[in-house]
Amino acid sequence: MTALEDRSSVQSGTMATSSALYTRDLAPTKREGRRWGAYNVFTLWANDVHSLGNYAFALGLFALGLNVWGILAAFALASVLLFLLLTLSGFMGHRTGVPFPVMGRIAFGVRGAKIPAAVRGLVAITWFGIQTYLASSVLSILLVALIPSLGRLDTNSLLGQSTLGWITFLALWALQVLIVSYGMRMIRRYMAFAAPTTLLTMCALAVWTFVRAGGSVSLDDGAPLTGGAMWLQVFQAAALWVVVYGTFVLNFCDFTRSARSRAAIVRGNIVGIPVNMLFFACIVAVLSGAQFTLDGRVITSPTDIVRTVPHMFLLVLASLALIALTVAVNLLANFVAPIYALVDLFPRRLDFRRAGLVSAALGLVITPWNLYDSPVVVNYFLGGLGALLGPLFGVIMADYWLLRKTRVNVPALYTEDPDADYHYRRGYNPRAVAAFLPSAAAAVTVALVPYFHALAGFSWFVGALLAALLHTAVADRSAPVRDLDGEAIAVAAE
Repeated sequence: MTALEDRSSVQSGTMATSSALYTRDLAPTKREGRRWGAYNVFTLWANDVHSLGNYAFALGLFALGLNVWGILAAFALASVLLFLLLTLSGFMGHRTGVPFPVMGRIAFGVRGAKIPAAVRGLVAITWFGIQTYLASSVLSILLVALIPSLGRLDTNSLLGQSTLGWITFLALWALQVLIVSYGMRMIRRYMAFAAPTTLLTMCALAVWTFVRAGGSVSLDDGAPLTGGAMWLQVFQAAALWVVVYGTFVLNFCDFTRSARSRAAIVRGNIVGIPVNMLFFACIVAVLSGAQFTLDGRVITSPTDIVRTVPHMFLLVLASLALIALTVAVNLLANFVAPIYALVDLFPRRLDFRRAGLVSAALGLVITPWNLYDSPVVVNYFLGGLGALLGPLFGVIMADYWLLRKTRVNVPALYTEDPDADYHYRRGYNPRAVAAFLPSAAAAVTVALVPYFHALAGFSWFVGALLAALLHTAVADRSAPVRDLDGEAIAVAAE
């Protein structure tokens, strides 16, 4: 009888694992057989950095008054910060082999960890729907360009979507469900295909726009910010870029738990973050500056340029690349996290595939196009939830690196024994919660209250630093800190 056939009989040191905490999807991965190398880590960022949402954010900086050099400075600073944060987060996953919902048990307790997992999952499900909607919009544009008569299907409205919008959305929704149904191995293969396709296409689009503009790129929009106002915008842009990845720095361990070595994580992060992000910034500078030279118009998305492509063949290639890219980003940033969160919440009913179906269904029923078209929802709902991610990161990282100094009793993460290391008080660590709540309140206040508008972009950092300081101050240092790997209860990595 295997451990997975009778989980209640598997021993964690001297304590039995619980079927409410241990499943194949949540179990630690065996060190032998981990397949994610530097290239696989790089493809995470090659896909995620070049997303439609990120291009819209970066191109918007040009409209806000940053010149080309200001945009490059903002991304250079952001890339350094992200490299450090993601490398620290990635090392946690490699050492323990556990996904994010289980990682949260170290600081918050075996039951308290459902708090960070649920927050992370809710943000991800919402963005899964929104990103699918953005990709379906590109697909609709492409189909109408290829078959003009389909434009008739784009004139009505059902729950806020036209018939063509529903068709394209459901098609891409089903494609992502199909990919996820084959597990992390298929996601890794899809990323390996999408990454070079995306990079080549976006580079070609930038070169094409540059040539159309006669080799001239406007360095600003004619009224650029200067002095202190410019540098404030640079720092805010860098901080907001880190906030965009606030979700990923939490659950990067979902991927690095399958990494071959720490060196692979570092190499993949170096090429994927600083190098790739500066490449991304250069593409943004060329796209925005060249298009402004052409018609004096500030674009807000690559789709604005795709619509102007006069050659049908190039239009098809560019559109398909953007769609493939957005699907890759969704799988990475917005599908895996809620799957693990749902498995953690309902371990006896859901596995990876079933949780994927539930996540996708939730991403559909929230009608994400209506959310995206509502500034109030985007700013307050998503902005507020996003601000909560910083305090969660601060508590978890301070607990792992500063208090425990990377020592973790992995088997104890899967037992409900009241004497276990991470049971705390009825499965919750009241000290971690006490550090999280005021930090979360401060972060949300800075993010949403108009009085703090100038500091809103720094809300993630405010919450993370405050939570780390509070947790370090109030943590219980009297309990023994044990270090035990999870090989005895581990499963093969995908």
